[in-house]
Amino acid sequence: MSKTKRITLLPLQQSIDVNKGSHLHDILFNYGVEFPCGGHARCRGCRVKIKKGSLPVTNLQKNILDNKELDEGWRLACQGVVKDNLTLELGQWKSDILTDDSNFNFSSQKGYGIAIDLGTTTLAAQLVNRETGEVIAVETALNPQAKYGGDIMTRIDAASRLHKQDEMQTIIHSKLIDMIMALFRSSNKKLSRLKRISIVGNAVMHNIFCGIDVEPMGFHPFEPNSNDLEVYKPSGLGWPLHEDVIIEFLPGVASFIGSDILMGVWAKNMEESRGLKVLVDLGTNGEIMVGRKDKILTASTAAGPAFEGAGISMGMRAVTGAISSVITRDGDIIPKVLGVNEAKGICGSGLVDAVSVYLNHGFIKPDGRFTNGESITVQDTVVITQKDIRELQLAKGAIATGIRLLLKEFNATENDVEEVFLSGAFGNYISKRSARRIGLLNFPQKKITTAGNTALLGAKMALFNSENQFENLRQKMTHIDLSMHPDFTDVFAELVNFPEK
Repeated sequence: MSKTKRITLLPLQQSIDVNKGSHLHDILFNYGVEFPCGGHARCRGCRVKIKKGSLPVTNLQKNILDNKELDEGWRLACQGVVKDNLTLELGQWKSDILTDDSNFNFSSQKGYGIAIDLGTTTLAAQLVNRETGEVIAVETALNPQAKYGGDIMTRIDAASRLHKQDEMQTIIHSKLIDMIMALFRSSNKKLSRLKRISIVGNAVMHNIFCGIDVEPMGFHPFEPNSNDLEVYKPSGLGWPLHEDVIIEFLPGVASFIGSDILMGVWAKNMEESRGLKVLVDLGTNGEIMVGRKDKILTASTAAGPAFEGAGISMGMRAVTGAISSVITRDGDIIPKVLGVNEAKGICGSGLVDAVSVYLNHGFIKPDGRFTNGESITVQDTVVITQKDIRELQLAKGAIATGIRLLLKEFNATENDVEEVFLSGAFGNYISKRSARRIGLLNFPQKKITTAGNTALLGAKMALFNSENQFENLRQKMTHIDLSMHPDFTDVFAELVNFPEK
């Protein structure tokens, strides 16, 4: 009997040969299947559908998938072991990753630089001509660490309790050098002209990349052992580059406020503003910056994974088959599905839109309860449950509370803010109107600006930075622990519900 088995993946139309007994968890991540809970059968994020062959139904799967789904061939990939040839339909297989094409001021320098945004879920790298500021090539990918968990806390648990941090460091080092080499291959430029690499990421990504124990970030006060600038030579990372290339993982601020946020504040010149400005990065761990020339305050909130589709009964990232937006036209509610006609789930921006529309139609009350029943069908078989609404309320309530409390430190309200920057992928795609309707952003809509990938923009600016200009900004920033704020509970209770129409 053959020791290798063939897996055919639909709709990719790709076939791969694997050893009998291989775990799907180790195979399918590279083909777009996500494992938000780290492969512990606690969510539905890694669902695949068997078209040919068989995978046993485990007791853990029976706790997550109902009988109808199991009969239709749905299985959790994290529980799958290859015994026979398989044909699998992947629910998630295509994803757009946010890069940056912003203009910025720079002083011309010799050679090339590479800016890297090392995100929890996605990776983006740009090759930059430092003489002209031109972006020559772009590479994006999923972060291979995501197979250990989709959110930061699950990743920390895998690194510390399951002792996977060394593995995570090795695979991210390997993935990034692969992307670096791909930048030069696709652009046909000389690798010998590379002078500098700037990497940004949140504090957990920073610590894993740099080999700093992340365990302290798993419990209060959630402070990393280090969030400082780390400088490497290629040989220190095992990267086959000329030894005079400077590799920097840029510094963060405190707690979960990493270099991705610091660079965003720097890119938007918040420290030079006379008026009050706000920068919000929406994700599993929402980061908030409020400030002006004399002072900048930062905070992070455990917003939960609702904005990224995780923790939602039929949630998924903004990939093929996801309901990404919901609009009304002539009284009809119209969902938009990415890439195909049949909806497979709903992503964060679609959830925010849907709830906004249902609030306006009176299907959801301000306290989050449905007017009728325990769920609403958005399209096809995709439903939003009462639990999903609660997850969104908790997420948006945490962000809105963080903003309100930081503004309070300036004796200011939302009306006193000059401009609000929404950064990151979710901030780029969310409807500002819907965000206001659900009470996530309680600002006049004209003040809210989609800022794009400010982390990657800041990393590019750092390629031209010879005087550590962002260090002065870092010293101006003060981190506020919202969990210890005396008004947190009262303000959260006020903001967790949806606003009246």
